[in-house]
This record gives sequence, structure tokens and C-alpha cells, in this order.
Amino acid sequence: MTESFDYGAAMAELEQIAKRVEDPNTGLENIDRDVARSKELIGQCRDYLRGVREKIESVREDDLENE
Repeated sequence: MTESFDYGAAMAELEQIAKRVEDPNTGLENIDRDVARSKELIGQCRDYLRGVREKIESVREDDLENE
């Protein structure tokens, strides 16, 4: 995942997708497209969060080594 990933924007897009999917006026073809996009966004968010967790763990390990 690149440093330019915008987690907040991805989450906002997921919220918009959820609203569209819950709308009874949304057609099935649009729901199919939205589900595919949400899977993509969720994967990107997970990758981003894994990267953040790894950075935090690295900093914690460095702190422990320097004590």
C-alpha cells in the first residue's frame, strides 16, 4: 500500500456505498458494482492498517531496545 492511500476517503466511500446498497431504489447491477468496489476498498484498508500496525510495532521494539 502506498503512502498516498487516504484511509478516511476510503471509509467515506464505503459509507456511501452502504447507503446506496440499503436504498430499495438501487438496481441490482449497481449493487453488484458497489459490492465489488467495497471489497476492493476493504482490502486496501486492511493493507493500510497492517502497515500502520507494523510501523507501531517497530517503533515499540526500537523503544524497548533503547531502554
